[in-house]
Amino acid sequence: MELFTRVDTPKAGFEIDYTSRIAFFGSCFADNISAQFAARKFSVLANPFGTVYNPVSIARQIRAIADGKVFGEKDVFQDARGLQDVSGKQDARGNQDARGPWYSWDAHGSLSGATKEECIGKLNAATAQARDFLRKADAVFITLGTAFVYYLKDSGMPVSNCHRQDPNLFTRRMISVDEATEAIREIATSIRQLNRNTHIVFTVSPLRHMGDGAHNNTLSKATLQLAINKALEEANATYFPSYEIVMDELRDYRFYADDMVHLSKTAEEYIFKQMTETYCDSTTRENMAKVEKFLKMANHRIQDESSPATQQLKKKIASQAAELEKQIPGLSLR
Repeated sequence: MELFTRVDTPKAGFEIDYTSRIAFFGSCFADNISAQFAARKFSVLANPFGTVYNPVSIARQIRAIADGKVFGEKDVFQDARGLQDVSGKQDARGNQDARGPWYSWDAHGSLSGATKEECIGKLNAATAQARDFLRKADAVFITLGTAFVYYLKDSGMPVSNCHRQDPNLFTRRMISVDEATEAIREIATSIRQLNRNTHIVFTVSPLRHMGDGAHNNTLSKATLQLAINKALEEANATYFPSYEIVMDELRDYRFYADDMVHLSKTAEEYIFKQMTETYCDSTTRENMAKVEKFLKMANHRIQDESSPATQQLKKKIASQAAELEKQIPGLSLR
């Protein structure tokens, strides 16, 4: 007797192994799944501009990478919090004497800088690294989290991250299915501009955005689902049902973290297992098990660095690492 609804996840038309280069863009779900691959020593690029949730902002980031955009002064601003004009409004973006870090509307706060030059340098380094990786990527996974998008009021520019600036600077709305579809097509076009042969996979994050309310979260996810379905064939892309796996196979709060929104470690590992069964053959899965066993030994906590037992363990680790690298093409344990 089946006690839950199984989601059909047929074998993909391509395979991932240790020689593959895998890129991930999108929500924190993309961060979590990419971390599962990275922890097992796959070659991974994860969100070079930081976590991003909506398809419009993802399209903007990937287009910048594909075009080899060079970020400059017009692409960054200085933190305006706490700097008020006589009307009491926070709007000191043009005040060069403002004391605060520098940000980009196109990137996460992890790419901020204490100076304008530092921020610009991080943005350009991220662009160059991502461009080089995507040119050789075997697969690109795009995880969409929400159809709600923030826009700057004064320019209408979509914003990837508000950086906790004055809410009066922004408007926020749910984009239409057609707008989301166009963004998805642009994502695929930009990726193909760099790499015509890579495999593009779209998925919808199962993490709920309950700050919008249950109904709006449902509408948002439905918008993303409809847009992906509309764009898949033209984009020459495929879909992985991570959202459906959580909603159907894991429909229980024991698979959620304490906040009841994010997934538990068990749920993340379950979805990762489903992905490996979809995209990896039995040999690669066996190799992953070998790597996991090795890493468990290599990460053993050492009590005394100078003891003979520690020195013997280090030699054993080095020997097994070299042997695994010989056995598994593409594996690097350094």
